[in-house]
Amino acid sequence: MDPVTTNPDLYKVVFENKRVRVLEYRDRPGDKTTPHEHPDSVMHTLSSFRRRLGADGGEREVELPAGMTGWLPAQRHYGENIGETDTHVLFVELKENAAEPSSDVVGPSEA
Repeated sequence: MDPVTTNPDLYKVVFENKRVRVLEYRDRPGDKTTPHEHPDSVMHTLSSFRRRLGADGGEREVELPAGMTGWLPAQRHYGENIGETDTHVLFVELKENAAEPSSDVVGPSEA
């Protein structure tokens, strides 16, 4: 139930290596996702938005500000943009068994 497969019009892979996958999510007011799963992830909001989230037979409404970064444990859910603004979010999904050294380093090197 990969969100890139279940909702390809809303989720896009913007980076992937052996240790992480980074997804960009964009929607508009009224857009809904089908049920999908995320592994343990870090979420960073690029816009503020209101959503209805459903999981495990229940629903809840959330309102998140732009610029918020938070931890999300692995989960299955669906969502709906119930606000008046577009949603724009990045998810950094962690992959299991990635304790091996990697040469996929981008950024300054240590001297």
